[in-house]
Amino acid sequence: MERPPLKPMSLTIFFPCHNEEDNVERVTRLAVDVGRRVADDLEVLIVDDGSTDRTAEIADRLDAEIPEVRALHNNPNRGYGGALQRGFSEATKNWIFYTDGDGQFDLEELPGLMPLLEDHDAVSCFRLDRKDPMVRKINAFCWTTLVNALFDIRLRDIDCAFKIYPRTFIEQTEIHSTGALIDTEMLAKARKKGLSIAQVGVHHYPRTAGEQSGANLSVILRAFSELFKLRQDIQSTGE
Repeated sequence: MERPPLKPMSLTIFFPCHNEEDNVERVTRLAVDVGRRVADDLEVLIVDDGSTDRTAEIADRLDAEIPEVRALHNNPNRGYGGALQRGFSEATKNWIFYTDGDGQFDLEELPGLMPLLEDHDAVSCFRLDRKDPMVRKINAFCWTTLVNALFDIRLRDIDCAFKIYPRTFIEQTEIHSTGALIDTEMLAKARKKGLSIAQVGVHHYPRTAGEQSGANLSVILRAFSELFKLRQDIQSTGE
């Protein structure tokens, strides 16, 4: 896979938002501020995933106000994987960074990731002192252990939403997951293609507004039901 150039830096920042009216403006403005510091060519995509609060309204206002910002709307809600799929499909820059729209990560840590791209094809971070309930942390540990065993990914935090991929990888890879399995599928296929993936710790903060949905039992069960099918597909097709 041909890696895009690092200079000038062409960067898409995007994040999914579902009912994040209290977070979306703060996260967007910080993304623009940090993005302008690290990129020569920047776009910031807000993926409003079928929100029923004022998220879409705020996103459209920011789109009209800030040149780098584009608001995207999924109607109806497509779920976390579907929101990421939308962001990847709409990204136009050479490098694609994504995080969550809930403000639990500090985008000020993004500049520290950029030097890692000099020697690696992608960056996948892990959460330092994860600020989630204990049951969620236990589930995440078990999930990461299982995924690493099945796919030989060898990363500390599979689902950490602080990642950078080259757009060439996205363009050359079919990603099918529309649910919580999407991070696993992308990392497994990146490893299969021989991408070098750097990992580094980033801080994780308590959610101050909105509600989490990733620990929903139906989301977890769906991810497990798709996991072994993904392994079979990758082994049989190499893609």
